[in-house]
Amino acid sequence: MVDAFFSDHYVAATTTFDTTRKAGLLAANLRTEPIDGVRLVAPVPAERADLDRIHDVDYVDAVLTGEPRWLASSAGLGWDPGFVNALLASTGGCIAAARAAWQQGVAGSLSSGLHHARSHGGAGYCTLNGVALAALTFCDVGAERVLVLDLDAHCGGGTADILGGDDRIIQLDVSTDAFDQYRPGGGSTLDIVDSADDYISTIATRLSDLGPASVDAVVYNAGMDPHEQCDTGGLDGIDDHVLAERERLVFEWAIGAGLPIAFVLAGGYSGRALNVDHLTALHRLTVEAAARTVRTATAGR
Repeated sequence: MVDAFFSDHYVAATTTFDTTRKAGLLAANLRTEPIDGVRLVAPVPAERADLDRIHDVDYVDAVLTGEPRWLASSAGLGWDPGFVNALLASTGGCIAAARAAWQQGVAGSLSSGLHHARSHGGAGYCTLNGVALAALTFCDVGAERVLVLDLDAHCGGGTADILGGDDRIIQLDVSTDAFDQYRPGGGSTLDIVDSADDYISTIATRLSDLGPASVDAVVYNAGMDPHEQCDTGGLDGIDDHVLAERERLVFEWAIGAGLPIAFVLAGGYSGRALNVDHLTALHRLTVEAAARTVRTATAGR
């Protein structure tokens, strides 16, 4: 069984934008067209102490109270009380996904707006860094070394800012856009791919070079914004089939090696060529690949 964490609080913000709405669209899709072996589960919201692990006290104060407003809204999504409820719920989902994956093998949260958030503030539509918190949660429950696999179109500079000094965590980042690039260290890598022909092979090579025996768990930031029709980060030649192959590769690598893997939705934006239905279908690819790989692994036992 794959638990996908979601509650209606995820979409409680007043701001209407893909980051604040697409979790609800995907949840509705999963209810209308269920995937065998997937269940939606409401998480326990994150608490103040959880946020203090990854963000500065002054920034957490601002996010929770709305003041100062420039800091509270530094991710670019505005601020309102519903936004706070959404953040706490979706961040709680990231924690829950890591805990559930450690027990069950695979779990996810329909969370996005994560990996650009730094210790001191938000950026790039990311307010709280649930990716970083999920990695720390894996460490809490027993993982000695955690892989953050970031396949969003944009670089995960916020996660590197928060976790870069933690030698328990390694970050493999394959991007298609240089936004939020950083200098990786401690065995972490950052690739910015400029040709679709190199995309899957770069991911496969990085995973092969790392080797599953070198980590105990995986946090997967499964962005769909590399898609060629996405105005923000898309790369010509990366289509639905390429992203479906990427999802298959990631989950087969992790599950085949017996590594617990917790996934989140990450980036993906509707626009001129990519409508919300198509965007929802792209994010569904992640859940489908997770469930299918679990079913295959279970059938082979």
